[in-house]
Amino acid sequence: MQTVESKSEKIFQRACEVLPGGISRNTVFRDPHPDYVQSASGCYITDVDGITRIDFANNMASLIHGHAHPAIVEAVIEQLKKGTAYTMATEIETQFAELLCNRVKSFERVRFMNSGTEAVMAMIKLSRAFTGKPKIAKAEGAYHGTYDFAEVSQTASPENWGDIDSPNSVANTKGTPKSVLDEVVIFPYNDIERTLSILNRNADKLACVIIDPVPHRVGLVKGEQEYIEAIYDWTRKNNSLLVFDEVVTFRVGYGGAQEMYPVSPDLTALGKIIGGGFPVGALAGRADIMEMMNPRFGKPAFPHSGTFSANPITMTAGYTAMKLFDKEAVTNLNSLTQKAIQQIQEAIKIADVPVSITGAGSMLRIHLKANPPKTYREAYQSKETQKVLKNLLDYLYYKEHLLLVNTCTCMFSTAITQKEVDILSDAFLRAFKELREQIISIQKEVAV
Repeated sequence: MQTVESKSEKIFQRACEVLPGGISRNTVFRDPHPDYVQSASGCYITDVDGITRIDFANNMASLIHGHAHPAIVEAVIEQLKKGTAYTMATEIETQFAELLCNRVKSFERVRFMNSGTEAVMAMIKLSRAFTGKPKIAKAEGAYHGTYDFAEVSQTASPENWGDIDSPNSVANTKGTPKSVLDEVVIFPYNDIERTLSILNRNADKLACVIIDPVPHRVGLVKGEQEYIEAIYDWTRKNNSLLVFDEVVTFRVGYGGAQEMYPVSPDLTALGKIIGGGFPVGALAGRADIMEMMNPRFGKPAFPHSGTFSANPITMTAGYTAMKLFDKEAVTNLNSLTQKAIQQIQEAIKIADVPVSITGAGSMLRIHLKANPPKTYREAYQSKETQKVLKNLLDYLYYKEHLLLVNTCTCMFSTAITQKEVDILSDAFLRAFKELREQIISIQKEVAV
């Protein structure tokens, strides 16, 4: 009997004629085709075929208040009537910068842009301009956007990552110039001795050391306090900058993930939740460093602009969203996420599967191994593990109607309640029981 094509399948067939792979961002692709959204509200999202799912991905961690929050929608509509972008400054960008600077002690100045990738790119360029040094150092496996230098060793594998004492700089995109790889120093995350040894070998050339305090791709593991302090001290002694990528992790605490540490970064790249659902990026940090972007007294050391940077729609949405994400909201959301972790751990115990959980704040990630990974190499997934993880995600998506990030990660929003947490943990229990033998088989493969 011939199956009836879904609306999503028909749209995808059209999309393949005009978009590479039928999509504009690889993260939304599903085999055999992505599903297309009809509408979304709060933590629920409905596709064109009428299926409603609970959204635990929240557009890759960017929707801190879920979809179509009434206060954000109302504020944006009011601004929309006044215009969307001008070749003039707006007061709302000043208000938003004031809010952020009052929120985080390391933010003395802020410059807005349009994406997290752009924010990291600007952070690297500003670090070079300030220190006069060419190289950067970053953790193996850490994702910092799609800038050539930032994406080096983002997807390093056992076939090419080299010795742990001196990891290779591995291209992520075919055709990346060797000159780019030569300017990027790679170190193993949370390994003080090896990291400092590697930094020391490049001390006279390093403009900055980039740290994501809870790097998703490394395994969503927190940077240990001793580790962060050691790198901070090293940068003080070697005329280098400690810079944080908090594009994802700014949701972890009221003042970002950096408030977990007694030391502060010199610069911080922001994005995602500070846009209130719209494209955004920002660079914040020490006034003397940010001064390198100041055009008031002639050409600055780092000239920076952008057609839609600080556009009033994004600024209005972001300002509204961050006002709503106050200390109480942060505490409540983090507590709810912790409750979810506890309930999923109980499901793991009942199903008797070798599964572990990592995370921080309002983020959690499931690992198909008994012990949570502490490094990128421990978190690395074999093809067999990737296959089982896909089966788990497909079960949750198609059978339980739950949408997660494709690493089996949940990024909570304030729209989620205990009701959705209960649904999530119950769904995981059924999924673990259904896929138990597959999950156990991975452990046998590793043991061999």
